[in-house]
Amino acid sequence: MDIQKQYIDGAWVASASEEIRDIINPYNQEIVAKVTESDAADAKKAIAAARHAFDYGDWPKTPATERGKVVQKIADLIERDREELAELESLDTGKTVEESRGDMDDIAGVFRYFAEMADKDGGEIIDSPIPNSTSKIVHEPVGVCGQITPWNYPLLQASWKLAPALAAGNTLVMKPSEITPLTSIKVFELMEEAGVPAGVVNLVLGSGDTVGGELASNDDVDLISFTGGIETGKKIMQAASSNVKNLALELGGKNPNVVFADADFETAVDQAMNAVFFHAGQICSAGTRLIVEESIHNDFINALVDRVKKIRLGNGFDESTQMGPLISEEHLVKVIAYVEKGKQEGATVAVGGGRPDDPELQNGFFYLPTVLTDCTTDMSVVQEEGFGPVITVEKFKTEEEAVRLANDSIYGLSGGVFTNDIAKANRCVAKMRMGTVWINDVNLYFPQAPWGGFKQSGIGRELGKTGLEEYQETKHIFQNLKPEPLNWF
Repeated sequence: MDIQKQYIDGAWVASASEEIRDIINPYNQEIVAKVTESDAADAKKAIAAARHAFDYGDWPKTPATERGKVVQKIADLIERDREELAELESLDTGKTVEESRGDMDDIAGVFRYFAEMADKDGGEIIDSPIPNSTSKIVHEPVGVCGQITPWNYPLLQASWKLAPALAAGNTLVMKPSEITPLTSIKVFELMEEAGVPAGVVNLVLGSGDTVGGELASNDDVDLISFTGGIETGKKIMQAASSNVKNLALELGGKNPNVVFADADFETAVDQAMNAVFFHAGQICSAGTRLIVEESIHNDFINALVDRVKKIRLGNGFDESTQMGPLISEEHLVKVIAYVEKGKQEGATVAVGGGRPDDPELQNGFFYLPTVLTDCTTDMSVVQEEGFGPVITVEKFKTEEEAVRLANDSIYGLSGGVFTNDIAKANRCVAKMRMGTVWINDVNLYFPQAPWGGFKQSGIGRELGKTGLEEYQETKHIFQNLKPEPLNWF
């Protein structure tokens, strides 16, 4: 099995330590790839290449239209290699290949969106209070960007960072999750094929403590963009203070899905499942907190449990599979402990609550789709991000109580409201402290709309016009058209 390498300054190279990491298929624990294991020395080399490319290279000075064409070419290549990328993503993560195919379409769309955005901002002339002068606002690339991506949506999350950074004229060093690097390696091959100059994009494949730590603390990095857990995000904020880096942090959520009695019942049940069980619940925006109006609570739970029992677990490459495994044994242990603690706190297991009995699933990191009822906001299972196929159910009597419960969290990434009363929906949305709130839908995102959270769900936004601005600095240019002495002194 060939050892896949890191990409630094336009070359595929082994790590300084020459150490190797095995990449495991979560479905059966088979080794699917071997990759070089980068360390801090490799990160420093990659940062130096990106720094030189930004300070002395042509990419930041390349006309925005030309940068857009390169980013557009990357999208073309992703579409060309869609099936290969989808298979790699499913090998890496265990998710169904059908989900991964959909991800690849979304990823190509992200690159296309930012390719089109690249040359749409020519600056802004503003009124100057000074006679015989001009005043202009322009946006310039922020510089060298450190980008750290998670294991749950490896290439999708990478695209949200790569595409705007390149469109804006930055250089970058990316560190994908060490356990799911395969599609990131492939897309760097595609960026090389698309003509991205040497040093502009660099890929290092080590752990968060070593490589991620170097990216966060190195003074030659101007911006750090991180998607992942809240505790790691706090450490990155502290390390980034070394040179007061720009920060873009998406730190997850514990997302409420509020269902009123006047909602379309079947749709709300179906969407309650869609909110959680794609990719085995390993989604930062998963609607894991189901908050149901008391008058329909029992009927809703009965209907939900009936549907959940029918979810088909299995190999992501089997077209009949609806849900794959968790990412790793370590994460499986965490999800098991999360549910067990919920039971100790008083939650009732309505369905699931353990590992499947099917012998064919014993070598994988599978956990049954689970619904926990009798939940209250003082339970850790309601407050903490479990990141698995687990729904907690709370109930409410009034609209005010529903909003209060929805906001009772340190997180504020996303939420959903199901009701046929649009006035009620808009009243709730106005009071819900989240970066995205869906009405009669869940988990939708698209490149044109910004993504990010309130409170401890993070800082900044990805996607949309704001997602491009994260990778830009704003400069004010003032020109005196008739300079003359002030004669003040």
